[in-house]
Amino acid sequence: MVGLHVVKRAFRFRVYPTDSQQVLLRSTFGCVRVVWNRSLRYRTDAWFERKERVNYNASSALLTTWKREPEYGWLNEVSAVPLQQCLRHQQGAFTNFFEKRAGYPKFKSRHGCQAAEFTTSAFRWDGTNLTLAKMVEPLPVRWSRRLPKGVEPSTVTMTLDPAGRWHVSILCEVEIVPLPHTDRAVGLDFGITALVVTSDGEKIVGGNHHRADLARLGKAQRRRDHKQKGSANRAKASVKVARVHARIADRRRDQLHKLSTRLIRENQTVAIEDLNVRGMVRNRRLARAISDQGWGDLRPMLEYKAEWYGRDLVVIDRWFPSSKRCSGCGHVVERLPLDVRQWACPQCAVVHDRNINAAVNVLAAGLAVAACGDGVRPPANAERHPLMKQETLGSDPWESRSFRTGEDVNESSFVERKRSRCLTEVP
Repeated sequence: MVGLHVVKRAFRFRVYPTDSQQVLLRSTFGCVRVVWNRSLRYRTDAWFERKERVNYNASSALLTTWKREPEYGWLNEVSAVPLQQCLRHQQGAFTNFFEKRAGYPKFKSRHGCQAAEFTTSAFRWDGTNLTLAKMVEPLPVRWSRRLPKGVEPSTVTMTLDPAGRWHVSILCEVEIVPLPHTDRAVGLDFGITALVVTSDGEKIVGGNHHRADLARLGKAQRRRDHKQKGSANRAKASVKVARVHARIADRRRDQLHKLSTRLIRENQTVAIEDLNVRGMVRNRRLARAISDQGWGDLRPMLEYKAEWYGRDLVVIDRWFPSSKRCSGCGHVVERLPLDVRQWACPQCAVVHDRNINAAVNVLAAGLAVAACGDGVRPPANAERHPLMKQETLGSDPWESRSFRTGEDVNESSFVERKRSRCLTEVP
């Protein structure tokens, strides 16, 4: 078929493992966590003590040595594949750190989301049942949808979230058929009162899921805080808090998936702004409202779905004055506070809705970028908001302190702080 292409796609399902399977999976999670933390501590000490960089091969040899130690003999009780995959992921994390794409890798905690990845040598798949290494029975998976016919999983990832829910993510290579071509194009303006405002004048209101469940979340958190720290009742109350958070996140993700799919299906070209969401949430008055809309999750969904289905996603420069520019005559006003939702152009006297006008300008700029292939830049005298400034890393990522919390400390104190944190980490 013309235009058919193969992509890697993950299918996520709920799992209800038996008691024996839960014991094995929890042991695997614990071993993965210990191997990650020990390897990370060894890498950190090796650099600051001997200026030595440890690669994956060296850490894999260390894992073999640790398995021979009597106090870590229980590492042999679980499959070796998740432990090796853990070291591969850590190598990738350090690669991203050295290439300045991410911060310094962090230690894993038993209180967060637990995960273990299995490759083809550590599971069996017969088309209907999935059995992991060292398991006698297949996993009781709730098959909410069927996998594409004839696909073979390449990796299987088991997760346990803080809400106590078990999931399995099956990575497969599937064939994607691009959508038929259309002449429609749309510009999007992200907002708080409305999640998305299109250039056609449609206002899509967000669910405000966090605000809707704020009372329920506060009640669960107060009940947890009244329990004694370290007690079983506090652990149960913490799970209830995590369930409320999971309910909020699931509802938000569901809405964003439906919205992004509809936008990609209906339009050939989608234009959006390059928003600095991480900088915008530093505004303590708007942080909760911005986070509740999920701007940072919507853009990646639009990106990979546009790539899958043969659509064009155009991202214009974040400094383009989409809100302050008149979509009729192009006049740019000097100042436009956030509380001004409608304004009249002083040059052509056209009354604009703030968000619709911004969406129309985003669409015009996006079509220009798609046609000319050039970026959209702000005027030379445009002022940049202080919250939008991005930190520039140094030439050496070890010296850039991108993994610090902002304080300026000397080398010796930093090494001691890293060591003390390694020693206090709970495996």
